[in-house]
Amino acid sequence: MTYDCISFGVGDGVARLTLDRPDAGNAVDLQLARELSDATIACSEDRSVRAVLLTGAGRNFCVGGDLRSFTTRGDALPAHLREITTYLHAAVSRLARLDAPVVVAVQGSAAGAGMSLACGGDLVVVGPSTRFVLAYTRIGLSPDGGGSWALPRLVGVRRALDLALTNRPVTGEEAVAWGLATTIVDDAAVASEADRLATELASGPTSAFGAAKRLMRESLGNTLETQLELESIALSSNAGTPDGREGMAAFLEKRPPRYTG
Repeated sequence: MTYDCISFGVGDGVARLTLDRPDAGNAVDLQLARELSDATIACSEDRSVRAVLLTGAGRNFCVGGDLRSFTTRGDALPAHLREITTYLHAAVSRLARLDAPVVVAVQGSAAGAGMSLACGGDLVVVGPSTRFVLAYTRIGLSPDGGGSWALPRLVGVRRALDLALTNRPVTGEEAVAWGLATTIVDDAAVASEADRLATELASGPTSAFGAAKRLMRESLGNTLETQLELESIALSSNAGTPDGREGMAAFLEKRPPRYTG
């Protein structure tokens, strides 16, 4: 499949997915949302994908929705946004449910839907000049892209409301301190560090990664007893996989594990 608004390829176990509308700040329009959804389907169907790297071309990761295209829709805008979010939200959900870890490299601005996409990553690499801003209420709108689900879980409801109501920017340093991001490096090293992390994770125990992702994400909605049972099921299931057996054997034999995913 050919893409116009994203670039996508798989190599060495890593699916590299880049938002590729740099002249528009990688703003999300209908075509980009569709292509993002298609690419995440490809990730979920390709068993060779053991990590996903999500990046943005140019100076910014993603400045949010494409307001210039939105304002041409007139009275049809509400229906148009429903269509865009149908594709965008399918992509967000699919990435969250992959066994493969999702690494996001955020350079420059991550605003609106861009911030929501970044919040959905498992590991997020930023630089000192990175800026997160929710931005929706500044233009009279409310969050999409899963931001209202992820953000309170990452920073707490009070801070999430602060960001939603004041639209104040969060710096790269703050993002790491608050839990919005996991790693800060020099601006010039954001892309390479994120690629290194994704490549490293692609050699790991993919099924165990997926189980850990699900357990962590679902824990806030479960009772202790439910969570304990889910842990027991996941642990015993992964212990029976080739990677589970290889990981334990490598540890006991004091050698690096050779996981196959």
